[in-house]
Amino acid sequence: MKRFYKEATVSAHDSGFGVALDGKPVRTPGGAVLSVRTESLAAAVAAEWAEQTGEVRPLGMPMTRLVLTQIDRVAPRRAEVAAELLGYAGSDLLCYRAEETALADRQNTLWNPLLDWLTARYGVTLAVTAGLMPVAQAPEALAPLAEKLATLSDAGLTALALAAPAAGSLVIGLAFLEGRLSADEAFAVSQLDETYQIEQWGEDYEAADRRADLLREFQDIARFLSLTRG
Repeated sequence: MKRFYKEATVSAHDSGFGVALDGKPVRTPGGAVLSVRTESLAAAVAAEWAEQTGEVRPLGMPMTRLVLTQIDRVAPRRAEVAAELLGYAGSDLLCYRAEETALADRQNTLWNPLLDWLTARYGVTLAVTAGLMPVAQAPEALAPLAEKLATLSDAGLTALALAAPAAGSLVIGLAFLEGRLSADEAFAVSQLDETYQIEQWGEDYEAADRRADLLREFQDIARFLSLTRG
């Protein structure tokens, strides 16, 4: 759509902060008034709207996109989102190791510390296997993770709902959410297999673009988390 407003400003209200376009509140596609807990996040969203010229391009507005996802897609269906996330722990990337020794050694070096962190942090020990055959995770092993997901804020659950699928790993997502991994580190450990293959065979332009988009996604989520904390 074409830009239809002259200015985008932050507006304060009883439940937090919103964004107004020429004094009218921004609404989500679902019809809810855009509202966030921190002024800094509202200011970032307002800045994205202010930066639009000619046409409004939502794909170029990452903080707006994340806020809309939180309000319309995560907050109303928290239990479903948590269940979907728990599914990543059941088939977590970090639990599947290569049969090729050189790659397996690299996986052990980078992934084992994250599984050790998970055990120390949550008392959860996930089963690890070599190859691609599925390995079942004990329901009791996943119970503490389910409890953790239930305690997350809407913003935290939103960040994890994007980070875990991007990484193919709930463990990486949680480590990223809790600051155990930076955006760049989360990208690197989740792309370990791909990086190894690139070292062996090279990388085409499409794969490079996908990896750049993925890194940008982690960086956007990291900024969103920082802004939600004030």
